[in-house]
Parts: sequence; structure tokens; C-alpha cells
Amino acid sequence: MQLVYVFDAYCGWSYGFSGTLKEITRRHPDLPVEVVSGGLFTGERRPSLGQLDFIPSANARVTELTGAEFGEGFDRLFTEGSFVLDSGSAARGMAALRQAAPERAAELAAALQRAFYVDGRDLGDSQTYRVVAEKFGLDADAVVAAFESPESEAAAEADFRRAAELGVSSYPTLIAVGGGRATLLARGHASADEVDARLTALRTP
Repeated sequence: MQLVYVFDAYCGWSYGFSGTLKEITRRHPDLPVEVVSGGLFTGERRPSLGQLDFIPSANARVTELTGAEFGEGFDRLFTEGSFVLDSGSAARGMAALRQAAPERAAELAAALQRAFYVDGRDLGDSQTYRVVAEKFGLDADAVVAAFESPESEAAAEADFRRAAELGVSSYPTLIAVGGGRATLLARGHASADEVDARLTALRTP
């Protein structure tokens, strides 16, 4: 059995779910985690932050339910309003980080979201991935090169297809996959105890 975590780096609820995922991986260290990027903002649907007036109330709700804090860097981006959300570039970056350290993909996904939602970093900027890679002791030059390569775009598209094949259209979604079946563990908000109870029941003979 493995866990499949489908998230979008530009999704506030995915950011809020990071703490739950961290705790679940701590409780179940034997379960590998496949991290898949979703395509929340792609193609013609790539809005600027200024177009999304629901964000302050949504973020307040995320904080209320999960304790996740949004930083001054993000607040500045939202107030200015022109920053465009592009899930494709974020998925390329996640693919580059995942390639460098696949066993740490869940940690790297959380770090990527902190870079945006706390520090206000652009997930389409190669320097963001240099910062994250260096923080994790990875080869930053290799990560940046992977992000800028054509292969990263193919990896992002493969992630979007994988999410669709799993029937995932909202983020975050956590699935247990094994024995020829996929079982939904969480969609949107869920506490670590709630996920753990479902997972434990699934693993009990």
C-alpha cells in the first residue's frame, strides 16, 4: 500500500493540509507517499490574485481549521493583486524537486507552499526552487536545471493526467492505493486523527 497525495501548490486548502500530511507520514513511516500536482489554474483559467476576492475569507477559514498561517509576503502579493496563478509552472517545479529527492516529496510539497503562502515567492521563478533546494541540502543547480528543462513540462502534464485517472478534481485529496484498489482518505480538510482512523481501519485485517 502507498499514499497518493494530490495537491495544487496554489491551493490554500492544500497548504492547510500540510500539517495533517506531515503527521500521517510520521505515524506511518512505512507507507511511501506519491505526490501528484493537480491543475487548478491552467490554460485560460489562470487568474490574478486581484480577481479572487474570496481569498481573505477562505484563508481565514483555513487558519481557523488547520492553524496554518499566511505570511506578510503573501499578503503583499494579494494586496498588489497582479500576480497570476499558474499551476503548470508550479507543477514543473514540484516535478524538479521530486526528481531530486523522491522520498522527501511530501516535505518538499509543503516547503513549496510555504514559499508562496508565507514568503510570497513566485512558483514560476527558478530562484524559488534554488532556495527550497538549498534549504533541503539538495543540488540546487540540478533542481533549477530540471525546472527549466522541457522534461519538466512533460512531467507536469503527466501529473495532471494521473490526477484525472484517479478521479481527482478538487484539492487536496489523499488516497490509499494498494491491492488493486484506491480508497479515499481525505478531500479538503481532515484532521490527522480522522485520516489515521480511516487508514488504520483499512490496514486492519
